[in-house]
Amino acid sequence: MPEQYIADKRALNIRWLFEMAWRDSRKNRSRLLLFISSIIFGIAALVAIYSFGYNVKNDVDSQAATLIGADLTISSNKPADKSIQPLLNTLGDRRSQERSFASMIYFPKGNGTRLVQVRALQGGFPYYGALETTPSSAGIDFRNGKKALVDQTLMLQFHSNINDLIKVGNVTFLIAGILNKAPGQTNISAGIAPIVYIPLQYLEQTGLQQKGSRINYNYYFKYDHVIDMPKLVKELEPKLEKVNMNYDTINTRKESTGRSFENLTDFLSLIGFIALLLGCVGVASAIHIYIREKIASIAIMRCLGVRAREAFLIYLIQIIGIGLLGSVIGAVLGSLIQHLMPLIFKDFLPITVSTAISWMAVGQGILLGVIISVLFAMLPLIAIRNISPLNTLRMSYENINLLRDPLRWLVYTLIVGFIMVFTWFQLHSWLGSLFFTLGILVAFLILTLTAKALMKLAKMVLNNSWSYLWRQGFANLYRPNNQTIILIVSIGLSTTFICTLFFIQSMLIRQVNITATTNSANMILFDVQTIQKNPIATLTAQYHLPMIQQVPVVTMRIEKVNGKTEAEMKKDTTNQGVRHLFANEFRATYRDTLSATEKIVDGRWQGKAGKANEVPVSVEDRFAKRSHLKVGDHLLFNVQGAPLQAVIASTRSINWSRMQTNFQIVFPKGVLEDAPQFYAMLTHLPSKSASALYQRAVVKQFPNVSIIDLGQLLSVLDDLLSKVADIIKFMGAFSIITGIVVLIASVRISKYQRIQESVLLRTMGASRRQILTITALEYFFLGALSALTGTLIAYVGSWLLAKYSFQIPFSADILPASGIFLAITVLTVAIGLLNSRGILNKPPLEILRRDV
Repeated sequence: MPEQYIADKRALNIRWLFEMAWRDSRKNRSRLLLFISSIIFGIAALVAIYSFGYNVKNDVDSQAATLIGADLTISSNKPADKSIQPLLNTLGDRRSQERSFASMIYFPKGNGTRLVQVRALQGGFPYYGALETTPSSAGIDFRNGKKALVDQTLMLQFHSNINDLIKVGNVTFLIAGILNKAPGQTNISAGIAPIVYIPLQYLEQTGLQQKGSRINYNYYFKYDHVIDMPKLVKELEPKLEKVNMNYDTINTRKESTGRSFENLTDFLSLIGFIALLLGCVGVASAIHIYIREKIASIAIMRCLGVRAREAFLIYLIQIIGIGLLGSVIGAVLGSLIQHLMPLIFKDFLPITVSTAISWMAVGQGILLGVIISVLFAMLPLIAIRNISPLNTLRMSYENINLLRDPLRWLVYTLIVGFIMVFTWFQLHSWLGSLFFTLGILVAFLILTLTAKALMKLAKMVLNNSWSYLWRQGFANLYRPNNQTIILIVSIGLSTTFICTLFFIQSMLIRQVNITATTNSANMILFDVQTIQKNPIATLTAQYHLPMIQQVPVVTMRIEKVNGKTEAEMKKDTTNQGVRHLFANEFRATYRDTLSATEKIVDGRWQGKAGKANEVPVSVEDRFAKRSHLKVGDHLLFNVQGAPLQAVIASTRSINWSRMQTNFQIVFPKGVLEDAPQFYAMLTHLPSKSASALYQRAVVKQFPNVSIIDLGQLLSVLDDLLSKVADIIKFMGAFSIITGIVVLIASVRISKYQRIQESVLLRTMGASRRQILTITALEYFFLGALSALTGTLIAYVGSWLLAKYSFQIPFSADILPASGIFLAITVLTVAIGLLNSRGILNKPPLEILRRDV
């Protein structure tokens, strides 16, 4: 006993442990690399995303000034109040101002029209960077005379050239140059709302500043001397808030832009983490098989005096080494892939992103890879502690994997905790992190229970009347050394992630791919003045088009909520959610019935105003929730100078996907008829040619009227959607490739478990064809059931995401899901058969040598 006690207390020989780990791995290195290959693409995805994120952050810091174009900008959706104008005149050493609004423009050369964002500019803006134009001098020259800069997408669309003409409202401008890029503009924003610059001095002549027109007023300031900008904006903020004006500086733009891209990289990191988690399943299953095969070697080492702790450390060193190697390979691959990220996201970036190697990202990826490979390999590794010298005679692995082992539950806790913490860093929400982790655990549990159910079912339904090959193939699902649980969990999770990506992508595509039927409106005319209502209706009838709706629109502001002004609300910390109500200008309508897209959620609809002192209004449900408004709340409106007391009588849900005018606030009839107003009018155009003719006629006679063509809008959305789909496919590719690698590795490692059985069957006289048939049946059952279970889990998960996260109608394409099911099933069988080919090439003497 004293000698044994001294032996147990001897110090660890670290060098000897590393030598033993190296020697033991000699004949298994290719298999260990196959085990750890599962995490390579997950690490590559995260390193690429982290590098992209760090480069974006650095580039935003260095290019922030060109995003805003000035030291200070002040903006409002109404003209500057007379009380604030003297202050604006004292700011900056150089000043510029701009009016921006949506309007139709007309191309006389091609006889075409298009809704654009008109920017009427005065002064030397931008002071940082430049309006990127062709020719380069046009960015300055257009300010002198009736000249314009036209976005390059418009020039291509209407086949226009420099020195051609465009008509903006009542004024015709010469195209002085092609606008390639404006400060803060992205390719996506240019496609959705192409920009046309004109000199501000001609804005009034265009006749586009009509009553009800929504115009943004921007003021730009440049300081030629050093100024304490934080101190300045601190002094300006209360004065600007009083007149509902906003400000922006280089620092605030840097923070907001950086925050936006940080949210993007967090989301992308979550997708990369899913790929990594998928790889970790492969690691855990692979190491499980590896340790299972090492029982004899470990038991012999125990007989030779190696302690359980030393045996555990030998294989832990192996896993750390292989995990480190796999992480380094993944980090190198990720550093190469990150060169593609700026190309993939170029249409969404307002800056030029560099592709320098981020050593911080590389370090994070390697550290994460080692931690997560060790963490998931720990479950099978801790079983080494329970292998005794007696296992040289009794090879029961089941006696080693005891669920009552407290360390096993500690490892489970660490894994769950790691997933939650990492997810929290991406979502910044413990609730979201909890649901994400629970989703993974539920999927894992369902797949495990499905595997156990399959094993029990195989025992129950197996019948002696079946052919030998079918009996053998079924029996392999529950016999000793079966891989049913590991393969179903690995393949099932791969299928779940892949199918979920496809389901979500198809739902998002379907959601934005709105189509106009013959019975619905596909064109909206807005900013129609009251005196233009009947002439436009007459013009529409002349083109034999239906006038589906003529909706009055009244502009107003909210002055009080439940008797409290904006200043009083700011003092009450419980009313934080309603402060934004005072800064916004609302466009409301009035009618006596609900539209087909609306449904009452709470309260009672009142379509006619009574004799009460307060007017009953209806508020859109989600807007009410965001603003902390409810039925019975009292609102005081300022209807262009006239006070109007109202009470919320009902809240409505709205189907925003329908092509129809929808409003957050609806008044009853009998109140706003005499208020200053304009109209939105809806019609249906049967063809593109009819649409073009009608738009040209409207723009020529009523240049202030803006038109939204649904067909044109759909083409823009399709282009945007194709770019989003490319990003989804690119990020999903990491999960798909990882899933395939896990599938190959999981099936491949089962080869080593089937060598003895297959060689034994050959020794007993089984033919090559019979063994291949038995193998094919086993892997067909495993692949088909795994893929089916994973698809069903993805179906349920996608439904939950659609309903509670994206809040869109759920739909799942059966065709791609069926294709994934067949592909995974066939791939599983194919890999299993390829494994068997190698087994069948081994001589029967292999079973006697036990040289696996």
